Amino acid sequence: MPRKFLFTREGITAAALALVREKGAQALTARALGERLGTSAKPVFGLFKNMEDVRETVIAAAAARLDQLTRAEMTAGRYPPYKASGMAYIRFASEEKELFKLLYMRDRSQEAPSEGEREAIRPLLQVIMKNTGLSEERAYLLHAEMWIFVHGVASMLATSYLNWDMDFASRALTDAYQGLCARHIEEEKKDGSHQNGQSDQKV
Repeated sequence: MPRKFLFTREGITAAALALVREKGAQALTARALGERLGTSAKPVFGLFKNMEDVRETVIAAAAARLDQLTRAEMTAGRYPPYKASGMAYIRFASEEKELFKLLYMRDRSQEAPSEGEREAIRPLLQVIMKNTGLSEERAYLLHAEMWIFVHGVASMLATSYLNWDMDFASRALTDAYQGLCARHIEEEKKDGSHQNGQSDQKV
């Protein structure tokens, strides 16, 4: 008869996630997790290959939490959809500091680069294109620059370097977005005029 475990992967993942939330990623050890569960580390390794397996599962759970928060923010109607995605990221960094650090402030040098990044953000690019009339390449550049700004704000909130409230963060995002939109729209117009001028000369 197959052995039955008292604990489940989901239960252990929830305990590991709570441990990281409270004490940070460095606190996620087999011993600490066992203590959290009120047992030894043995049940953990009956359901996970090793602690790296636990860590990867916790990272996935943290990412799912951010995705849930982002979807909720984008449908709440407090902000326009594109801005809502940035505000959700900032709110997550402010309210879930240790999970944010786990996701976005860990050493990624040994990890394979993610594939399909452009496809993953295509819905956001389409929102930018619809709102601004920019080409996809320009929309991508604008988004990359906004991402730098948003990630910078979020990182400073996660490390308590900043203590902004969400109203101030919202204003900062609006200012940055409007400034970048104006510049990219103007530059794309100039590029179009230049290309049209070259075409006329060739004709």
